[in-house]
Amino acid sequence: MGTIPISKSFSGTAARGLLAGIGAGAILLAAALAFAQDDGNSAPAAAEKPGFFGAIGRWFDDQTSTLGSHLKGARTGVENLGNEAGVAAKTTVEGAKDAAGAVTRIPTSRVLTGHEKCASAPNGAPDCVIAANAICKTNGFESGKSVDTTTTEVCPPQVYLSGRSSGSECRKETFVSSALCQ
Repeated sequence: MGTIPISKSFSGTAARGLLAGIGAGAILLAAALAFAQDDGNSAPAAAEKPGFFGAIGRWFDDQTSTLGSHLKGARTGVENLGNEAGVAAKTTVEGAKDAAGAVTRIPTSRVLTGHEKCASAPNGAPDCVIAANAICKTNGFESGKSVDTTTTEVCPPQVYLSGRSSGSECRKETFVSSALCQ
């Protein structure tokens, strides 16, 4: 028999790396054998499994049950949302019907804007019925009622030129600015 020559280029670092790899493989093999070993009894439940792998199993079980409860809650929420949307739709439809009924009761009514001077009543108050009717008749309606009025104080130029903003020479005038026409 002959001898096998060993190369001198095989360094100590490489030998230690090889031994470390063999040692790690042996530890993994021993762990796998210990895990796969069965002593004849049934496997312990997930809550009773000791060690790292048992903890992972328990974590997955907990996450599965938590996810299931969250999905049930989401489903209930979506069902409630659907029910509430149905109630809101019914209420909106009923409100729209009521509004449509109100519009059909006054089919030819419209609010128009204008600027018509109100006459003075015998007691000095403004009488805007004629002014509201005038705004409506110029737009093709038969009659109208005053909705909004504007009051202003009208003074002759001499009052303003003297530096005053009002005086006995000034008078108040009222104008109809919008009217409900029919």
